[in-house]
Amino acid sequence: MPNSMTGYAISKHIDVSCEVVCEIKSVNHRFLEISTKPNDLSNKLDIFIRNTLQKKMERGAVDVRFKFSQPSIYSYSVNKKSLSNLKKILNDLSIGSTNDISLSDIKNIPGIFESKQENQIADSIFKKVFLDALNGLLKDRGNEGSKIQQVFDKKIKKIITSKKKLEKAIPALNKTRMSLLNSKVKKLSVNLDPEKLNQETALLILKHDVAEELERIAFHTESMQKELSSKHSKGKKIDFILQELFRETSTLSVKIDKPLLKELALDMKLAVEEMREQAQNLE
Repeated sequence: MPNSMTGYAISKHIDVSCEVVCEIKSVNHRFLEISTKPNDLSNKLDIFIRNTLQKKMERGAVDVRFKFSQPSIYSYSVNKKSLSNLKKILNDLSIGSTNDISLSDIKNIPGIFESKQENQIADSIFKKVFLDALNGLLKDRGNEGSKIQQVFDKKIKKIITSKKKLEKAIPALNKTRMSLLNSKVKKLSVNLDPEKLNQETALLILKHDVAEELERIAFHTESMQKELSSKHSKGKKIDFILQELFRETSTLSVKIDKPLLKELALDMKLAVEEMREQAQNLE
């Protein structure tokens, strides 16, 4: 079952201490490209996110974004060195006793008190929200891949049906073409060696023969069906098979000149082109 490279998911964690939101989206890319925001996530958390994504995905541009908020919590401390310097200056200037200094006297002096906003959100909360969002993303990519497979199944059935119609019609078409060529040669009133004439006619028929193309189309459609039903279906392999199918259906549409049969060949080619567009979304 193929997975799409396109997907989106969001997860939230809300409690009395914080709110954390993780949003993940992925789009098509030849390789696996990961970006995380904000840029000031802890190094351990960033490594955890990247390692987890590399285990779960093979291709796609994946964007992981966190938004979080929490009540402002500050810690306060006294810069003992600055306070000691202040006492020394006061002693040197003989301005009263340093033992009489009150908090109100020094609270506005720069450098004495230091405050720092604490980040109380643990990495474990970020990890949980990320993993919840990732599960949603993988499910979304799987659902999208399932829809693409349904499209592929319809297109492949259409190709197989057209192929069978051509296989039935081609022998009669070749026979008619040979009769027409022989008839035209006879009208020329030229004496030709019958054996040589048959050889040349056979060569001309061979140029328009599509038996090999039809055989290869049958092989490639079977390969497509096997790959699509595989547990670990590969988008790159599907794309390669479709390239081969496109080559064969293109040759087929060129070789066939009867309008109704040519229309069948062109329909096959169009179905392959439509699948190639969809295949760009597969992982």
